[in-house]
Amino acid sequence: MLATEGMEDEEKWLAEGIAAIQHNAFYMSRALDSDNLREALKYSALLLSELRTSKLSPHKYYELYMRAFDELRKLEMFFREEDRHGCSVIDLYELVQHAGNILPRLYLLCTVGSVYIKSKEAPAKDILKDLVEMCRGIQHPTRGLFLRSYLAQISRDKLPDLGSEYEGEGDTVMDAVDFVLQNFTEMNKLWVRMQHDGPVRLKEKLDKERSELRDLVGKNLHVLSQIEGVDLEMYKDVVLPRVLEQVVNCKDEIAQYYLMDCIIQVFPDEYHLQTLETLLGACPQLQPAVDVKTVLSRLMERLSNYADSSPEVLPDFLQVEAFAKLSSAIGKVIEAQVDMPVVGAISLYVFLLTFTLRVHPDRLDYVDQILGACVKKLSGEAKLEDSIATKQVVALLSAPLEKYSDIVTVLSLSNYPRVMDHLDAGTNKIMATIIIESIMKNDTCVSTADKVEVLFELIKGLIKELDVTATDELDEEDFKEEQNSVARLIHVLYNDEPEEMLKIICTVRKHIMAGGPKRLTFTVPPLAFSALKLVRRLQGQDGDMAGEEVPATPKKIFKLLNETIEALSSVPSPELALRLYLQCAEAANDCELEPIAYEFFTQAFVLYEEEVADSKAQVTAIHLIIGTLQKMTVFGVENRDTLTHKATGYSAKLLKKPDQCRAVYACSHLFWVDDQDGIKDGERVLLCLKRSLRIANAAQQQANVTRGSSGPVTLFVEILNKYLYFFEKGNPQITSSAIQSLIELIKTEMQSDATTPDKASDAFFSSTLRYVQFQKQKGGLMGEKYGSIKKFATSVSLIFLEDLLGWVS
Repeated sequence: MLATEGMEDEEKWLAEGIAAIQHNAFYMSRALDSDNLREALKYSALLLSELRTSKLSPHKYYELYMRAFDELRKLEMFFREEDRHGCSVIDLYELVQHAGNILPRLYLLCTVGSVYIKSKEAPAKDILKDLVEMCRGIQHPTRGLFLRSYLAQISRDKLPDLGSEYEGEGDTVMDAVDFVLQNFTEMNKLWVRMQHDGPVRLKEKLDKERSELRDLVGKNLHVLSQIEGVDLEMYKDVVLPRVLEQVVNCKDEIAQYYLMDCIIQVFPDEYHLQTLETLLGACPQLQPAVDVKTVLSRLMERLSNYADSSPEVLPDFLQVEAFAKLSSAIGKVIEAQVDMPVVGAISLYVFLLTFTLRVHPDRLDYVDQILGACVKKLSGEAKLEDSIATKQVVALLSAPLEKYSDIVTVLSLSNYPRVMDHLDAGTNKIMATIIIESIMKNDTCVSTADKVEVLFELIKGLIKELDVTATDELDEEDFKEEQNSVARLIHVLYNDEPEEMLKIICTVRKHIMAGGPKRLTFTVPPLAFSALKLVRRLQGQDGDMAGEEVPATPKKIFKLLNETIEALSSVPSPELALRLYLQCAEAANDCELEPIAYEFFTQAFVLYEEEVADSKAQVTAIHLIIGTLQKMTVFGVENRDTLTHKATGYSAKLLKKPDQCRAVYACSHLFWVDDQDGIKDGERVLLCLKRSLRIANAAQQQANVTRGSSGPVTLFVEILNKYLYFFEKGNPQITSSAIQSLIELIKTEMQSDATTPDKASDAFFSSTLRYVQFQKQKGGLMGEKYGSIKKFATSVSLIFLEDLLGWVS
């Protein structure tokens, strides 16, 4: 309520002030039109008296000031035309000093002073010095600020600058610099005093009002930067020391922050680089509440852009030791501001690292030094819990990855893992994911065991539990994605030297084995396939498995693989382990290592017997075993017979009859390998096919008992296709009469009332018959073979069927 009333009163006072200015401006304009100097001075003084108010906030006072400023421009034009008022500028300068009140007197004095300088009837430096000294008569913060702002405004184009019309005859650039610096100093003092211009309870409001007036003070620095005669030497010896002296001595956080930012923004980059030590030396002397990190970040950003603008300036950065000075200054700021939070310190290091990566990308020692300083700052802290600080650390760690696009370069930074150790488990995972994504994106090859060791230390958040006390359950999809990223990483680790590649595999194995059983199903397969790729490269070599000094050999790698795959039994994941054993057996076959291949098959059968309990998993497993065994060429007769006997035995013991049938006829391929030296046992092929027919017939009968119909004849058609395959391959035990009888059997079954119609089975059978007919018509040797299959008879001999199905009368 009080605030609303205060605002209404302020609006009323402003309206009254504007009305008074307009009233007096009217009479002043009339006096100007009639060239009446006395009346013009009278009404201009009355007009300017409205600026003596203390009732308005700075924002409202600015509105009032601008009304008066517009009128003063008209008055200045009148003063320039001596023939109109008939008074010399010197006399005019004396005359206006007789105004009754000091504020109107000084505004008029500044206005006439502007004309006086332009007339060149007196040295500019004397008039400027007189004006800047006279303005000390107003010590009210708001009124004094606007008065001096007016002085700066009307004098900015009349300074004795280099090449200016006001230079010479004793007027030098130094006079201009002294004037601007003196005005700046006085304005800053008034601006700082504004914080005490009201009760403490209104401090926030006062600070906001002060911030609105900051440009009045900063305008002086802008004028300084525009003076042509301010070269590097003058800036270094005069301008910067005096400005910084005022900044440090004012001990006001708002003023210090704004003025430091002004210095950085308005003066040239070259000047900053050459005066870096002086500028940075002021930072630790600033008030603790000043946002030094933003000031330094803007300075480093400007210097970085300067370095990017031209490669020719880079030697200057080295010459002035820019990095060393920035690093030292940041250390002193952190040390001076003992209450600075961790996030502030880390932010400073992020800015310094960004500067270093842009200006000195080749100096890895600088990057590592920054990371080391960060470690030192974090050493007294527990795991970071501040989310903002954590994000800053992630930004710090991500910057080198983005810059170098090469994890190998980052791995050479000794302090990089030490910074990561200060992250909590969740953020460590995020950072590890970023590292892996960088490797994948840039197709980076980590090719030594030492580098792999460092890399896996960095990504340990993904390969083992860092926080065993964590109670949060990780989303299953997120966990799978994390582990899949580790698997992708394992696949890209490579070295052309087999010995070094084996060391890499052993290093990876050491880390993933410590990750717990839940992760092994994701990480063991890529490791196993990486090892198998190495085996293929070493194919044909041999060697003893014992001893670390022995070079990489297939036997040594197979031993390692066997131990690694055994770990999957603790998961448990028997199906995966079985697949890997079969992959290893195939590789051992290619290396002609029969005992090792037999051992892997033995392990696979043990897993099948003892661990694989699910019926669907058993079907998949037995087909994998059969398929792998079919490709084996290394086994002698005894070992092969043992394994094929096991495979056919397990095939016939599957839970469901259709599964039994398919597995058994798949076993027929174990006895007929279509290679030059492959096994070709026609009788055992026929036994498998007959056995599968019996099982298919039993499945039909079982379906008839349980469902009242015998179901489709798909199994018979599948077996028919196997008969045709071996018939074409030249198996003498597979005769055309047997094929013909099987076709008739299928037709009879399809025409039976007990058979369930099935379009898919009918189409499959029709397609098979068309194939037989096609082979007949093709001619040649194959056409002759198929020609022996006669036209399909209408009935099948019972005795022949019994022989086909393998029944005993």
